Amino acid sequence: GHIVRNWKVRWFVLLQDKLLYYKIEAGKKEPSPKGRILLDGCTITCPCLEYENRPLVIKLKTKTNTDYFLECCSREERDSWALDITGAIHAGHPVQVQELHRKKNSFKLLENISLHHIVERMCDSSTGIKLTRNLEQGSRYKETFTGSALVDWLISNSFAVSRFEAVTLASMLMEENFIKPVGARSTEATRYSDISEQFLDDSSALYMFAESSNKNTVSKEELQFNISELSGRIVKQGFLVKQGHKRKNWKVRRFVLRADPGFLHYYDPTKEENRPVGGFSLRGCLVSALEDNGVPAGVKGNVQGNLFKIITKKDVHYYIQASSKAERAQWIEAIKPLT
Repeated sequence: GHIVRNWKVRWFVLLQDKLLYYKIEAGKKEPSPKGRILLDGCTITCPCLEYENRPLVIKLKTKTNTDYFLECCSREERDSWALDITGAIHAGHPVQVQELHRKKNSFKLLENISLHHIVERMCDSSTGIKLTRNLEQGSRYKETFTGSALVDWLISNSFAVSRFEAVTLASMLMEENFIKPVGARSTEATRYSDISEQFLDDSSALYMFAESSNKNTVSKEELQFNISELSGRIVKQGFLVKQGHKRKNWKVRRFVLRADPGFLHYYDPTKEENRPVGGFSLRGCLVSALEDNGVPAGVKGNVQGNLFKIITKKDVHYYIQASSKAERAQWIEAIKPLT
């Protein structure tokens, strides 16, 4: 309501240039509209996150700067209304309508998208995703957010244009261990083989930031340590395929082997910033080739062969694939003197 800010049920009818709304009496709409929203020059915001406890709201701002807040019954209904209203707003511009439908029905993530940048935006205290306490099956979880809340946030911040695209992007955040499932509902979904089914666009599925995405500033000692380990002479570098520790998938990484001090770092080739995503000291490590006749214990997924394993001093196991036996032998020979 405009004067009394309460919420009332109204029956809406979308025409080509206006949105009419009617009062409901005895389960039927009255014959004459209660009001209308002119769509010429109107702007739409969906999802609208101005009401934290009302995630199904659409906001319309008219050409005269009047705000209308409309709440739907489900996310599917909300997105359907938003798409049709947007089409009516641009009815005089068929190219824009065509582009709108193309975006909604296609899958294309933003080019050169940085997951690190998205997580930084998510963690922003004023515009980031809202962290709340949630209860699931008797267990309390602090600083969590729901799957549907993250999908809404990604769309409202223009990181995705559809719920399907936002779910895929959220799956990538989970795949790269920026966020993690919390509780039975979301954890159970990670058992699906298809990554697109592992993240749930659901208000009952809980997630939280993983430890690797915490934005705590590093101490001066840690910073000096990082600088010192990256200061060694580069002995060898190249692309190898590495198995993840938590999610046993295989990713292409650019490996850089340094001496004095001896460290092996790996970089994500899709990231623009020239910072390693992982690495470890080679002192006290064991490195060995793995046989190609069968998949050894601890290795899952798509294994092409030419495997070798590095066990660190802290008993962390790294499984790595080279492109050929010769390349595998070269890496092992280069690493061994630095252990």
